[in-house]
Amino acid sequence: MEKKVDKKEKKVDKTIDYEKKNFSFNVLEVVFIVLISIFFGITVGFILTYKRNPMSGEKVSDELQEFIQVYDTIRNNYYNEISGKKLLNAAISGMVGTLDDSNSIFMDDEVASEFKESVQGSYVGIGAAIQTVDGQNQVVEVYENSAAEKAGLKVDDIIVKIDGKDVKDSSSDEIANLVKGEANTIVKITVLRNGKEKNLEIKRIKIELDYTYSKIIEKDNKKIGYLYIESFSANVYKQVKKELESLEKKKIDSLIIDLRDNPGGYLDQAKKVLDLFFDKKTVLYQIETKGKIKKYYASDNEKRTYPVVLLGSNSTASAAEVVISCFMENYKKATFVGEITFGKGTVQKSINLSTGASIKYTTEKWLTSKGEWIDKKGLTPDVHELQNKEYYDNPCDETDKQLKAALEVLTK
Repeated sequence: MEKKVDKKEKKVDKTIDYEKKNFSFNVLEVVFIVLISIFFGITVGFILTYKRNPMSGEKVSDELQEFIQVYDTIRNNYYNEISGKKLLNAAISGMVGTLDDSNSIFMDDEVASEFKESVQGSYVGIGAAIQTVDGQNQVVEVYENSAAEKAGLKVDDIIVKIDGKDVKDSSSDEIANLVKGEANTIVKITVLRNGKEKNLEIKRIKIELDYTYSKIIEKDNKKIGYLYIESFSANVYKQVKKELESLEKKKIDSLIIDLRDNPGGYLDQAKKVLDLFFDKKTVLYQIETKGKIKKYYASDNEKRTYPVVLLGSNSTASAAEVVISCFMENYKKATFVGEITFGKGTVQKSINLSTGASIKYTTEKWLTSKGEWIDKKGLTPDVHELQNKEYYDNPCDETDKQLKAALEVLTK
């Protein structure tokens, strides 16, 4: 807005210069200039008015005008101080709450930050884990080759100050938020080590989270690849491809894809993972929007043919269910082992708000490649296997009944 005013001021100055040079105009020229000036003034006035008050005029409903009026009334006339941010968050939370959709939610700034971190698959920090131990904020892990390790932060250090601020009484979550910030900026941390305070300067860096893990399981003279996918974050396809190629270099005979407790994530990441296994003729899933259905096919002809077992639990949802359903309906040597999945057949989008909060709301339904909607029904396994108490008391391969069932399928 200020730039437009500056340009206008320069044009006025130029007109004054012309007048000093005694330029003359005939009547038609004067009329033309006046008309152009009026048109220009009206146009600029409309643009500036619209930019200043995009909520004015016929474009805004009576309901929204009333909301603005109530908001302004409370802000200006309520007997006590009240935060505009708090009012706005409450109003938006109320709107989302009326949708009667458990997948459409409002997230305050703290929850929104955590959610964004989980789906993006990365965060800006120093590369260390902090927990409250005996009332003190203690460093419990320093990641290898991290900025924290290079700066000299050590396990068992007690965090006492951040950028000069005393944080002895702060929670570990509060400290984590203070440590995070813009990439390549410096955070000053004072730690207590062996009874003495030590000052450290640590550069914040972008840290990528690992959402995959793989290994080889040898059984009955067969090499079985095991690939765990925690969620479909923005960077998971790259990680899956790397792990899968590493397993295949070791000449695996078959593969277990473990999607237990995977809550989903980005649908495009699930599609890219499926692209690794199916050719262009394969419909991977379908999207329904306001009665219209679009089919999504594999992007290339790269595919695998070895036997695959998919592990799923009652917490396996959304994009993870897209992957399982596609294998069940299209992959000749696929078996689903575990429990009936969660049953989330909708797709959400998110909006970041100026307050730091965000909302997530449902925009579409997804259907399996054959056109089924599994919302609130889930996917039924070929081999139904529940875990027992022994596994939850001591989770490992030896106590994992579902993993054992998967291995039995692949070694028959």
